[in-house]
Amino acid sequence: MQFLRSGHIDSFARDNLPPPELWPEIDLGKAGLSYPERLNAVTELVDKHVAEGLGQRIAIIGDQLSWSYAELAETINRIANVLTRDLGMVPGHRVLLRAANTPMMVAAYLAVIKAGGVVVATMPMLRAGELTYPLRKAKIALALCDYRLLDELESARAQVPELEHIVAFGAADCELEKLMALPGYETFEPVDTASDDVCLIGFTSGTTGEPKGTMHFQRDLLVVCDAYGAKVLQASPDDRFIGSAPLAFTFGLGGMVLFPFRIGATAVLPDRTGPFDLIDAIERHRASVIFTAPTAYRAMLGKLDGRDISSLSICVSAGETLPKTVFEAWAERTGMQLMDGIGATEMLHIFIAAPRGSLKAGSTGIPVPGYEAMVVNDDGEPVPDGTPGRLAVRGPIGCRYLADERQARYVQNGWNITGDTYVRDGDGYFWYQARSDDMIVSSGYNIAGPEVEACLLGHPDVVECGVVGAPCAERGQIVKAYVVLREGAAGDEALAKALQEHVKASIAPYKYPRAIEFVPALPKTASGKLQRFALRQMARGES
Repeated sequence: MQFLRSGHIDSFARDNLPPPELWPEIDLGKAGLSYPERLNAVTELVDKHVAEGLGQRIAIIGDQLSWSYAELAETINRIANVLTRDLGMVPGHRVLLRAANTPMMVAAYLAVIKAGGVVVATMPMLRAGELTYPLRKAKIALALCDYRLLDELESARAQVPELEHIVAFGAADCELEKLMALPGYETFEPVDTASDDVCLIGFTSGTTGEPKGTMHFQRDLLVVCDAYGAKVLQASPDDRFIGSAPLAFTFGLGGMVLFPFRIGATAVLPDRTGPFDLIDAIERHRASVIFTAPTAYRAMLGKLDGRDISSLSICVSAGETLPKTVFEAWAERTGMQLMDGIGATEMLHIFIAAPRGSLKAGSTGIPVPGYEAMVVNDDGEPVPDGTPGRLAVRGPIGCRYLADERQARYVQNGWNITGDTYVRDGDGYFWYQARSDDMIVSSGYNIAGPEVEACLLGHPDVVECGVVGAPCAERGQIVKAYVVLREGAAGDEALAKALQEHVKASIAPYKYPRAIEFVPALPKTASGKLQRFALRQMARGES
């Protein structure tokens, strides 16, 4: 494999890509895509619109402020100058970002990329212990953090002394805003990066609970726009995009930043993104494209009386399986069909979906143009249509883990093996069956059961535990824990509540077990290994 000349001074990212022989097959030509060798994605996403005389188009609408593309471009430039002039960032440095979906978070994200850095965005709900892993793994020395979220990051820094500098933002008296106001910071020349220079590392939970860093190139930010965005989503520059997923989820990054900015459209970023808050924001700002999880659509259905969401024309569902009942109920109530899709952080965004007019209720869809997908057995061989098997996909983007031996498991024979069980029908449509591993998907969040188990085992009353997903009509699944207590501990409601609070205080609150069942023993193999399939059967009421 021949790399282009890197624009990075710090070569950490390229040095820690997996060996070429472990990469999946990546073919831009088959997808009809081509990009110049020298590419800084922010030039295409923002600066291009200003250069073409469209600088006054609205780029971002927030609750407190709105920015035109010209104003967004200047904000990005000012942050990029602060990064390089005041904070010592050089091309290739990794910068951790920690904030909700605010205009400043978007500007900071793009400023790091324009300055040749590598973004490591983290979810606002993560606790200190969860932040230490990406800090260490990506060797991060600099973080930009919303001032309201500093406490957990400061606690993480106490455990990771390599994090030298935390810069707060989000208010006029914060360090970043003060530095941004310096004279001469309104312009910034984009760093001359290669199209195959890494510009973001997205960390995703694995079945062991240890995150995996997925590495994506400058060109990848445009690939998802020019494949899924252009050929399936088919939005227009007059659209206004809204959604609920954090930008640390690449589902949110695409839906609220990449897709609108690629075509010069508008991103609506309300402070609150719960289902009912989304209805308010759609009505207030006349949003027309929404990206959220099936759970949110289900919740919104019961709150639409007297509300005006007629501005919506494109409704994208991803993050968890979309039940046919929700698809049909949304269509009946609103007259719009939900566009289901499956993506992965490893693949940056959606790779199986169907455009409007080609949707099948209950099906995820067909491969996005430029991608190939098939269902395979454990040996990697295709199975007949109608037979469940492992989903395999390849296209213009593929998995590249940051220095991780799990690369060899995700990529097999040039294909990305997503960890999902699917069936393909005779028309080429793919139908989701289940996760192939121990991941629990609840309300669009991926939750690793073993991570919750490890947290519960830190409580003095817990001797053993097993955590699996249990069916839930509202959330798809909930986290359910089967717990063996120490002798003398009372397995009552008070202790269940205490265990839930223990988990919430230790890891991201959305991971806590919503159901806890105290059991005398856990099902195990003869060798003493936990039989998760037996727990899943119990959770489904099958035993």
